[in-house]
Amino acid sequence: MAIDLICLDADDTLWHNETFFRLTYQRFAALLAPYSEAGIVAERLAATERRNLSIYGYGAKGFTLSMIETALDVIGDDVPRPVLSEILTAGREMMRHPVEVLDGVTEALDALAQRGRLVLVTKGDLFHQESKLASSGLGERFSGIEIVSEKTPDIYRRVFARYGAAPEQVLMAGNAMRSDVLPALAAGAYAALVPYEIAWDHESDAAPVDQPRYRELFSLGELAGWIDEINAASA
Repeated sequence: MAIDLICLDADDTLWHNETFFRLTYQRFAALLAPYSEAGIVAERLAATERRNLSIYGYGAKGFTLSMIETALDVIGDDVPRPVLSEILTAGREMMRHPVEVLDGVTEALDALAQRGRLVLVTKGDLFHQESKLASSGLGERFSGIEIVSEKTPDIYRRVFARYGAAPEQVLMAGNAMRSDVLPALAAGAYAALVPYEIAWDHESDAAPVDQPRYRELFSLGELAGWIDEINAASA
């Protein structure tokens, strides 16, 4: 069956995101430098963030709360007010940072729109993701927007069903093996990994082996060509 539904991730697939998290982390590590070594701060922040994902979910707000919790863990109950103020300022700046669309994305979306319906499937804070999509100017290119708390095979199956597409008619593309590729494959869809220049450890996983419905691409611009191959083979 030909590809009918093309699902795309947002952060680090359509626009820059992880870069800003890394810059904020560096700012946080420098802020806590008088109290602990950078390596210890990194370990404690990563552990706190992982622990809080099931509570706060993904995104800048949860990351800000995790920074505050880590500061309390590292410094103790008497965290100086300027430290807390700087963390909150950093969090607000992440929320307000201008959206920077990745090179070639607009042209890639134009080509993909000629091959199927486009649906954005992203996770994170609803308000922030909606704000970023509006700022990107890309929203009108999509037939649907799905902002989810997590990406699992069941979530993908529900998205596919909502748009009336069988799994074998769907292709999901994104930069995260753990969220964009593996669960989409498990749901029966095709999946493409489009790596971003910086990878978040939490989203890393081993690539599938001998899986014909999976491909790693250099850029989103290559996706239309793979869809053409899939459609030609199914004709």
